[in-house]
Amino acid sequence: MSTADFLRCLWPSSNQQDFDISAITYKGQEIPVEESDLLHKPFCTLKRFRCAAAVNSVPVLIVAPISGQYATLLRDTVAGLLPDHLVYITDWLDARQIPVTAGSFNLDDNIAYVIDFLRLLAPEIHVLAVCQSAVPVLAAVALLAAEGGADQPRSLILMGGLIDTRINPTRVDRWAETLAFRWLEQSVISQVPIGLPGYLRPVYPAYVQRAALITYLARHIGRRVEAPWELHVYGDATLAEPRFCRELLRLMDVPAELFLSNIRVVLQEQALPRGTMTWQGEPVRPSAIHQTALMTVEGEFDDISGRGQTYAAHDLCRSVSPHKRRHHMQRGIGHFGMYAGKSWFTKVLPPVRDFIQAQS
Repeated sequence: MSTADFLRCLWPSSNQQDFDISAITYKGQEIPVEESDLLHKPFCTLKRFRCAAAVNSVPVLIVAPISGQYATLLRDTVAGLLPDHLVYITDWLDARQIPVTAGSFNLDDNIAYVIDFLRLLAPEIHVLAVCQSAVPVLAAVALLAAEGGADQPRSLILMGGLIDTRINPTRVDRWAETLAFRWLEQSVISQVPIGLPGYLRPVYPAYVQRAALITYLARHIGRRVEAPWELHVYGDATLAEPRFCRELLRLMDVPAELFLSNIRVVLQEQALPRGTMTWQGEPVRPSAIHQTALMTVEGEFDDISGRGQTYAAHDLCRSVSPHKRRHHMQRGIGHFGMYAGKSWFTKVLPPVRDFIQAQS
């Protein structure tokens, strides 16, 4: 990536969300892709992508993380699953655009939304969770399994998820453990300013997130410029792609309640692996999952979700039969290469696609 490209990444020209998947190349031909909104909820729009050339109709729900970026960060994830699948994705809305009359949105609400979407798309749905979404998705599937109904997904794929941050803690994990909630509320939480629909809503604002991301990108991309041979060792080749880098810095405000509950429940208490996590007062027990097949994906050089943190889901989901499990650790990539760029299309997508097909 050139210096000019890097500087353009720091100041994206627009925050507009646009998946820009009007067509895909299939067997040497351009095939149109139909994008539509299936369901609108106060904090999320459930989108559907349909390709006329799909070789089968197996549906896949991609649950995007609510960590600041728009769901368009997962454009390559969607494009890769087309044309083989009918693809749905959670398009989380910018909290600054959501009136306070819509109420708050915390981790329990995040889980509730996933449960609603899985019930809507049952019974043939497969679900793929990326990064932050791994914990709420695993919790949602566990709660559905405990009910024993027919709305459990066929398979669950967790990619770079913070399931157990006690394992190989990253710099982010160690930083989060030191934070006091009073300091967080005073230092990083603010209210949406007047003139926007979300006026007075408490949020983890985009401008605070951008400062941290710029530091991250400068460190990783800077090392690449100085020593290209370190491309994979110090991060992910995907960060060298200007389009992805710009998308990474198109940020939205995150509901303060969700940000704070993620810090407390996932990073400080590690409630899910410790067996203390609850949802609306009900215990979350991954051991209840037995019908849904489980796949975990990790990157060798992931410095956001440490190696082994996602794999920990296998220990928690001990009722899943061995023949319905798979773990894929991809060598030579970092966090972002799991779901974007060349490494996603050529290295990670094939085993994910094979796993979904085997469970369909």
